[in-house]
Amino acid sequence: MELFKNKEYRNVFAELGKSGEEIQERLMEVRDNFFYREQEKVYFPAGEDMAYIEDTGNVDVRTEGMSYGMMICVQLDMKEEFDRIWKWAKTYMWMDEGENEGYFAWSCAPDGSKNAWGPAPDGEEFFAMALFFAAHRWGNGEGIFHYEREAREILRACLHKGENGRPGQPMWNRENFQILFVPGSPFTDPSYHLPHFYELFSLWADPRDRNFWKEAAAASRKYLAAACHPVTGMSAEYAEFNGRPVTNAPWSKQRHDWFFSDSYRTVANIGLDYEWFGKDQGQRAAAKRLQYCLGVTRKERPFGVFEVDGTPVEHKALHPVAITATTAQGTLAVPERLDSQESGEAGRLARMWVERFWNQPMQTGKYRYYDNCLYFFAFLALSGRYRIW
Repeated sequence: MELFKNKEYRNVFAELGKSGEEIQERLMEVRDNFFYREQEKVYFPAGEDMAYIEDTGNVDVRTEGMSYGMMICVQLDMKEEFDRIWKWAKTYMWMDEGENEGYFAWSCAPDGSKNAWGPAPDGEEFFAMALFFAAHRWGNGEGIFHYEREAREILRACLHKGENGRPGQPMWNRENFQILFVPGSPFTDPSYHLPHFYELFSLWADPRDRNFWKEAAAASRKYLAAACHPVTGMSAEYAEFNGRPVTNAPWSKQRHDWFFSDSYRTVANIGLDYEWFGKDQGQRAAAKRLQYCLGVTRKERPFGVFEVDGTPVEHKALHPVAITATTAQGTLAVPERLDSQESGEAGRLARMWVERFWNQPMQTGKYRYYDNCLYFFAFLALSGRYRIW
């Protein structure tokens, strides 16, 4: 951890002219809405020592939200809430036998019963990263609270399922280093690609796997450059290993080849990766392109649904607050400072998106969960509070 101890993190809100007091007050408001306010929260204590993050729109508990909640907690030094969420996940979501032994069921009911027996790899990668950070910030405890051991066990399953008689399939393609949409699938999800996590896994995972994670970080940056449209910066929800949208998912009745809910996370990930590691293999340009497309080319309806080339689709965007949050977070990949007098068009557009996000309240109502998860991450990232621990 000495490597990152003195790392400085960009505070984009400060560049916007916001004071430290304003930013902190707003952050505490976001925290309270997410965790504690009765009509707004998505965090629900269960019993004496557990809690879950509810997808309020679907009334279930997902590895996505649970792992997001843990990452938010470790960033804000909320150890009690972190441990509660982790214990719920290990008690009800983790699978200790069968094809998916070692993985977590992607969806459970709030009472803990499983809605599905399959995993979603974005949950596993966020669980592992949050656990490593917890180990470094708070130290390891006993049992499931030996965070570092738990993180390594998750990553071991992700890469080595199916080997040496172990049942199941891995979550990464061992040949091209890309994360899969689900174990065994022949395609990926661009928003699952987190090269900034893989850089850290290459330092902290099992020694035998560290080179794989280093290769995965480089492969994901190249992949994101290919998966984001060269004009609009948009990515599809699901895409082939070459970046082209998946047009035929026979198990799904819905489209996934467009710029829709999953896709919004891609630009946020590109921004955070560049903030943490400053490496560019062509993916950074997507942030500028997306901010331009939604802020200029499609400014009359930036919260619509689009083909990845920017063609509007007659379908309602389910998460407009998430679009604002993640597009603003992409500013971390735009080099122009917002307080510079010499900023060009990219800097002016980035400032517009950050101002729009600052003035955007959190989502309310039944479908607040996804929007507010991404809102929280964007606020942490743009305030310099989404850090390597």
